Amino acid sequence: MSGAGSGGRGGAGSPPRRAGRGGVTKKGKPRPGTGGHGKRRLEGKGPTPPAQLRPGHPAQQRTARQAAASRSGGADGQPAADRGQAGGPRRGDGPETVVGRNAVLEALQARVPGTALYVAYRTDADDRVRAAVKLAADAGLPVLETGKADLDRMTQGAVHQGLALRVRPYSYAHPDDLVALAADAGQPPLIVALDGITDPRNLGAIARSAAAFGGHGVLIPARRSAGVTAGAWKASAGTLARLPVAQAPNLARALAAYQQAGLFVVGLAADGSTDISDMEIAESPLVLVVGSEGKGLSRVVAERCDLLVRIPISAAESLNAGVAAGIALHEAARRRGMPAR
Repeated sequence: MSGAGSGGRGGAGSPPRRAGRGGVTKKGKPRPGTGGHGKRRLEGKGPTPPAQLRPGHPAQQRTARQAAASRSGGADGQPAADRGQAGGPRRGDGPETVVGRNAVLEALQARVPGTALYVAYRTDADDRVRAAVKLAADAGLPVLETGKADLDRMTQGAVHQGLALRVRPYSYAHPDDLVALAADAGQPPLIVALDGITDPRNLGAIARSAAAFGGHGVLIPARRSAGVTAGAWKASAGTLARLPVAQAPNLARALAAYQQAGLFVVGLAADGSTDISDMEIAESPLVLVVGSEGKGLSRVVAERCDLLVRIPISAAESLNAGVAAGIALHEAARRRGMPAR
């Protein structure tokens, strides 16, 4: 028996079938298309980032645990910095990400060693984005497109403007490597040690001056000190690609080891007993120690120095650590008769 209440499939009581995209409406008329507005749903998310860069992936979690172990100590309980001191070069705490169009472009122009350039899908490509992509391609870096949500997670919510550069961890030298480098060049060592310098830009500027005036490397303590980050790379204008930076677990002990190897340790101090122009010791194997602008040299490091020298300035002024290091290095180069490189 058929009737309005039978409810059979296709019967009079059945609800009208919905037409899919490109089908027909319930009145039998052709269904209009979307005009391309639905195309975005059909696009994929692009190449999958490496496992160690995907938040929540086991490989990324392992990388994070290894970075934490390198800061607090390894499985043997020995601090990571001590292992670097005893066993040669030690890598930094992990990869760093530079974000933002201006920052990424400047980093690439300064030849900061990156591992990949990430560009968000449908990013408005202005001159900075195009220049960054070209510089990355010229340097042989992979240029990867990624979703905005993935880039947000990768940069921990920073304002990335659709662009991020992953920077390779820096490989620090052993303090002895700086002396060996001078010996290979047939020159008396000239090393700059930093005490309490926490601004990476100062580290980069000092490295640039050291390279210009014949220095053989920079020594930094493993803790409470600026490291070789993207900011240091940019301030060095690429100098860190050819001037080594060594890291020591304890700066005072490293200076003592240098003294035992025949180097003189000279500290820059406002209350130094000798003017920088009278630094005759600069012709000898030398370690120049630079302290922070506010606190100067720490007591332990100042007591370790063979000589404390001052840069005469007006009492109303003070010198940035990078500027002070440049003046002292210029004086050392002048006394050694070494032309600036």
